Amino acid sequence: MVSPATIRLWASKGDLGAVSTPGGHRRFMRREVERFARDKNIQIQFPTDSVSRLLIVDDDVQVASYLSRLFARVDSKLECMVANNGYNAGRIVQSFQPNVVLLDLMMPGLNGFDVCEQIKSEPTTQAIRVIAMTGFYTDENVRRVLEAGAECCLAKPFDQDELLETIGVQRQQSARTRVK
Repeated sequence: MVSPATIRLWASKGDLGAVSTPGGHRRFMRREVERFARDKNIQIQFPTDSVSRLLIVDDDVQVASYLSRLFARVDSKLECMVANNGYNAGRIVQSFQPNVVLLDLMMPGLNGFDVCEQIKSEPTTQAIRVIAMTGFYTDENVRRVLEAGAECCLAKPFDQDELLETIGVQRQQSARTRVK
């Protein structure tokens, strides 16, 4: 129940840590918001069901399988699908309508940059959160994918807790997973 102007003021004063995208938008990590709320004695309630459908896009079958098993273990309400290339990702995004796409950048054929641009350019899919991941984490790759519309870019290998926090997945029981 705080105005956007107040949040911008807190961020510009450095009270609330934020990351700026190349387009000038601020992004706030959940742990930073929680820290700020604790420090200011503010009670906050995060939605528990904000992520219900996750699409994992990675051409490395072992990585995709690992991620699928990880999400199945931590959240019983989360439905996951896996696409092993950019072309299948586009098809699945339309039919599955995920809340979040966890997207590898370096894939043969249609790469993650192009997939992200396509998701963000379509009115029916532009609200989908895109979280990029790559084993080739460079300033240039991060800049390109953020410009394409991704929320952030994680370096592989990544810390499980950081990944779960970034996506907004709560640890629970098991989830339904389908691979296409």
